Amino acid sequence: MAAGNAKTLTKLVVATLGMFGFGFALVPFYYKICEVTGVNAGDEQALVKNTQVDATRWVTIQFDANVNEALPWRFKPEVRTLTVHPGQLVQVEYEVSNTSDKPIVGQAVPSYGPARAASYFKKIECFCFTPQTLAAGETRRMPVLFVLDPAIERELGTVTLSYTFFDTGPQAEAGRAKQG
Repeated sequence: MAAGNAKTLTKLVVATLGMFGFGFALVPFYYKICEVTGVNAGDEQALVKNTQVDATRWVTIQFDANVNEALPWRFKPEVRTLTVHPGQLVQVEYEVSNTSDKPIVGQAVPSYGPARAASYFKKIECFCFTPQTLAAGETRRMPVLFVLDPAIERELGTVTLSYTFFDTGPQAEAGRAKQG
């Protein structure tokens, strides 16, 4: 009976070592599959790998904020101008206030000056990605986290990042339908 227990124990140890080895081998196999298929290789990862700060030059970024006339909000950048190195990770904040007595949904649309500068802005976090609901009288600070691509044209010494907020709530949709 002792020989049977030893044989069973040996099989159990071999099976355990086999499972451990198989699990260990899956890690490089997984990374290879991800590399070949492009899975798990998002823009954020490429941004981190490829971003190099160009400390040899500066670009002045001007920040602008606008609100569509139909939206009762106040909107402004916390900083109007910032000088950055291309490739530098930058965070700025905008402040928005709902001056009405009811909640309103708005969405910001970015624009760039000159227009060709848009392709060099790599936004990592931005309030413009989603509609923003502000309660009556609410004030909120909203961050924008971005990198200016180091490949930016040397002639672009000053770039403007501008946002315009528009009313996107159900009331705005009903008003546009009546006008149409």
